[in-house]
Amino acid sequence: MARLTRVEGRKRRHMRLRRKIRGTPERPRLSVYRSLKHMYAQIIDDTRGHTLVAASTLDPELRGRLEKTGTVEAAREVGRLIGQRALSKGITKVVFDRGGNRYHGRVSALAEGAREAGLEF
Repeated sequence: MARLTRVEGRKRRHMRLRRKIRGTPERPRLSVYRSLKHMYAQIIDDTRGHTLVAASTLDPELRGRLEKTGTVEAAREVGRLIGQRALSKGITKVVFDRGGNRYHGRVSALAEGAREAGLEF
């Protein structure tokens, strides 16, 4: 049996998680994607297949404030931004989808930032 690459392993873990995690209109899914340079987060209603809110380190609001985009501080700011945007749309509770990544470093910082902004999960 061939050994999985890092990306293949992450995708396999993500698909295993997605079998259990579903976003509903009452409690949508907060999906996180982590690349080497940036962090992306979306709040998704899986029943309709619609993205309700999105934020990333590429947003104009954050680009001016952040020195570097691949850091824990940048991820925390993305979490705060998505939390603020979600609350403005009336979303208070979400299901967290870590995207197959470990709940560590930038992924946990994004989650903490979203919680600081007022999201519950």
